[in-house]
Amino acid sequence: MEKKSKDFLRRIVEEDLKNGKYQEIVTRFPPEPNGFPHIGHAKSISINFGIAQDYNGVCNLRMDDTNPTTEDTQYVEALKDAVAWLGFKWEGDVRYTSDYFERLYEYAIKLVKIGKAYVDSSSEEEMRELRGTVTTAGRRSQYANRSVEENLDLLERMKNGEFAEGEHILRAKIDMSSPNMKMRDPLLYRIRHAHHFRAGDKWAIYPMYDFAHPLSDYIEGITHSICTLEFENNREIYDWLLDTLELEPPRPYQHEFARLNINYTVMSKRKLLELVEQGKVNGWDDPRMPTIAGLRRRGYTPESILNFCESIGIAKANSVVDVAQLEFAIRDDLNTKVPRVMCVMNPLKVTITNYEGSEELEAPYYPHDVPKEGSRKLPFSKEIFIDQADFSENPEKGYFRLTPTQPVRLKYAYIISCKEVIKDENGNVVEIKAEYHPDSKSGQDTSGIKVKSAIQWVEANTSKTIEVRVYDRLFKNEAPEGIEDLNPNSLRIVKDALIEPAVITQKPDERFQFEREGYFYADPMDYSDEAPVFNKIVGLKESFSKKKKKAPKARAKPQAKKEQIDGEVAPMTAEEQALFENYTKELKLNSEVANTLARDAKLSAFYAKALERLDSPVAIANIVSNEVARELKNKELNELKFTPADVAELIKMVEDETISTKIAKQVFEEMVKSGENPTQIVESKDLKQISDPAVILPIIKEVMAKNPENVEKYKAGNSKLFGFFVGQILKATKGKGNPKVVNELVTQELAL
Repeated sequence: MEKKSKDFLRRIVEEDLKNGKYQEIVTRFPPEPNGFPHIGHAKSISINFGIAQDYNGVCNLRMDDTNPTTEDTQYVEALKDAVAWLGFKWEGDVRYTSDYFERLYEYAIKLVKIGKAYVDSSSEEEMRELRGTVTTAGRRSQYANRSVEENLDLLERMKNGEFAEGEHILRAKIDMSSPNMKMRDPLLYRIRHAHHFRAGDKWAIYPMYDFAHPLSDYIEGITHSICTLEFENNREIYDWLLDTLELEPPRPYQHEFARLNINYTVMSKRKLLELVEQGKVNGWDDPRMPTIAGLRRRGYTPESILNFCESIGIAKANSVVDVAQLEFAIRDDLNTKVPRVMCVMNPLKVTITNYEGSEELEAPYYPHDVPKEGSRKLPFSKEIFIDQADFSENPEKGYFRLTPTQPVRLKYAYIISCKEVIKDENGNVVEIKAEYHPDSKSGQDTSGIKVKSAIQWVEANTSKTIEVRVYDRLFKNEAPEGIEDLNPNSLRIVKDALIEPAVITQKPDERFQFEREGYFYADPMDYSDEAPVFNKIVGLKESFSKKKKKAPKARAKPQAKKEQIDGEVAPMTAEEQALFENYTKELKLNSEVANTLARDAKLSAFYAKALERLDSPVAIANIVSNEVARELKNKELNELKFTPADVAELIKMVEDETISTKIAKQVFEEMVKSGENPTQIVESKDLKQISDPAVILPIIKEVMAKNPENVEKYKAGNSKLFGFFVGQILKATKGKGNPKVVNELVTQELAL
C-alpha cells in the first residue's frame, strides 16, 4: 500500500491499527448544507477521503442538516458534486444527520433519565448571568432541579411543537464551574418552528452540533472524527457524551487539524453568501469565488486542487497560505497537458504588401520539452492581426518586437519588416504595412536576417472573435474583512480578441495555453461556437531566476540565432537539482518554494542556517523565499541586519501564538530596519498577541454595551453581525487579540 507523507493524523491512524484499536478505518466528511463548498472544504475532503484510501478504509459523506433555517437541497447537490468532481467516492448512500433524529432523541431521553440532562426555561438574560465568566464559575439554573418525569414531559411537548422558540431548551448537566466554558451545561436541543427540507414538519426541536455530531459518528461506526481547530474545545463534550451514555466500543475519537486560510481570500460561508446575495459576484460559481464550483468554472482541475492540498500539508497550528501556491498548482498541472495556441487580445491589422495567395503552415501544439505530440494547420495570407503590444513606433531599450526599423518573426511563419505606419485622425496606429521575406519561413530559413523575438498572430479571414474574461483576485487586501475590501478590478472583459481557427474546432471544455498570455478555459456555461467565451485560469509563470551572463570564451564560434522565448526557465545545475529533491521529498516544501530556494545560493544558505535553529521547514521556507528573498535581491548575506537565528525565533513566536502572523510581518519589517531581534521588538513595542480571556472579555462587553441595537439584531437572527463584533474587538486590541480566543468569547457572549 502506497502511503502519503506521515503527517500527525496518519501517524495516529497507524498507531491505532497497530494496537488493534480498530479493525477498519472509517472516516467521514460531514459538512452543513448551508452554502457551496470552498477550497477549505477541499482540504477536509482530501484528508478524510485520502486517509480512508491510504489505509483501505471507507469514508462517509454526511450532511449535518440540523438547522432548517439555513439549509437547502441546492447545497446538498453542490457538496455531492464537489466530492465526486475531486475524484472521491463515499461509502454507500449519502447520509444525513436527520436520518438519526429518532435515535438522537432516544439518547436525549436516556440522558434525562440518568439525571444528566434537563429542560431549562431561563431567559437568555438569566442564562448569560448564570453562565459566569472565564474567571468566575457559573451557577446552575433553578430548573436543573426538575424531576425526571417533568423533564421528560416538557421535552416531549417541545418536540410536538407546544412551545415558542426560546421558551425552553434541553441542556446537559455537566459542570458549571468548568474552566472550559463549553462544558458549562451545554445546549443539546433547541426549539425551531421551521420546515426541514428532508424531515418536513415532523420535528419542532433540532439537535445542536455538539450533541448530534459525536452520536452520528458513533452510529456510523466512525473511527477517526477529523475536525478543524475551532472545534478543539468541543472535544471534551464529544468524549463526555459517549462516555456518559456508556456506548459499546469501539467508539470514535476526535482529532483536530489547522483549517486552510489563504491570503486575499475569505473562507467564511456567511461572507461568501453575502457576496452572492448582494450581487457582488455572479453566483456561487463565479470564477472569482474560492468555491470549488467557482474554481472549476474558472478552469482549475481536480488534480491541481488535490496537489495544492497535499503540498501545504496538515498542521496543528493555524497559518495563512499564499494564494500564489494555489496558482502554482494549476500552472504545474497544465504545463505538460494543454496545447499552445495563439490569441491576439488587442488586434492590430498588418497588411503584407508583397505576399499573394494563401497557404497553411504546420504548427506544433506542444513545445519540444513537453512529452506530447500534436499539431494543427495555421492559415496564412497577406492580411493578419498581431497584438498592439507587439509593435512600437518609439521603442524603449530592450524592446525586441516589431518597430519601424526592427524586423520580427511571426511565430511558425515568416520574418516581416515594417514599411509604413497608418494612423487615424487621433494619431492612433490602426494598421501596419509590411513586407515578408520569402526565404525566412520557419524551419527553412535561409535569409540570414537576425531577429530577437517571435510574436503571435492570427490570419484575418479565418480567425474567430472571442470574449475573454480576465480575472484578478477578488479582494484587494491580503487579509480581507468583507465586502468593503473587494477589488474593483477583479474582472476585465475583452470583447474583441481574435483566436486561431483550430481552437474553435476543439471540445468546448478543453483548456489551452494562449501563448504569452496564460492558461484559458472555455466557460462551461456561456461558451458556444457562435459566441466563444474563455476564462483566464492563471497567468504564465515567470522565470525563477535571471540567467547569469557568462564571460565570452576565446575563439567563440558564431552562435546560431536564437529567438526570445517568454517565460523560459534556465535548467538547474546538478547541485541545484539535488537541493530541490531534498526540499520537496524530505522537507515537503511545495515545488515553487523549493525551486526558488534551490536556484539561489544565498537563499539556500540562509534557509539551512535557520533550520538549524528551528525544525519548522515549511514555515521557515515560506518567509525565506518571500520576505528574505526580497531583502537579498541587492544585498549579500553579511549586509543583512537580521540573521537566520532571528528568522527562526520569529517563526517560533508565531507557532507558539506569542504573536499573530499579521504582527509577524510588522516585526520582520522592523528587523530589516533596526537589526533588533524579534523578541526585543515584540517586548519594546508591546506586540504580544492577547490570548488571556480575562483581558479580552471586558473589551467584548464594552463593545456590546456600545452597540445594543446590533446585539438585539443578532439575537433576532441577523447572524451576519457576528463579524462586526469580532472586527470591532480586534480593532480595539489594535490587531493583537488572538482571533481564536476572540471568536470563542464572542460566540459565548452572544449565545446567551
